[in-house]
Amino acid sequence: MRKLVLAASMVLLTACAAPQQEQINFMPKAALSSSDLVKGSTFTLSSKDVRASQYVALVDSGRSNIEPIHSKQNVRIAIENALAAQLESQGFRNSLDSDNSVAIEIQETLVSVKHSVMENEMNATVILELTAENSQGKLVKTYTGTAKRTGALSASNEEIAVVLNDVTNLVLTEISNDRELKNYMQERF
Repeated sequence: MRKLVLAASMVLLTACAAPQQEQINFMPKAALSSSDLVKGSTFTLSSKDVRASQYVALVDSGRSNIEPIHSKQNVRIAIENALAAQLESQGFRNSLDSDNSVAIEIQETLVSVKHSVMENEMNATVILELTAENSQGKLVKTYTGTAKRTGALSASNEEIAVVLNDVTNLVLTEISNDRELKNYMQERF
């Protein structure tokens, strides 16, 4: 019994001493509207993350070593919360029992980073699919944001986070400004 407790203690101490994987801050900002599109129309918001992998960045240092970096925050929840704030700023009200539904599907949120000691190149892609639906019909739209950034020296995690957040914010702004989506929701919700 004593040997078992000693072995379990060793395993726990080894796990605590293991290096922690690096993570970046993923904090998308809602594109808030200054005027109401509607007054109190309700919607039910749902989200789904269908990305093949859960990391948000792949860092290739050129030494046959590609390192995935994850987000400190849950990507699906962060995007859902930003979208909910956007729609509420337009006058819609999030409800659990509405006949109107808005679903956001996260298809990709990724920054590919290639860097050496002297320079770095970051390519970011964010793809979100939004579905607005009720008994009167359904509208499905895909929003894609891309960016390419180069810089001197190696890319830091903070720089990677800035690129990912900026591209995500651009996609959220595109959703907020989409005239077809606004008209659809205004007429049918």
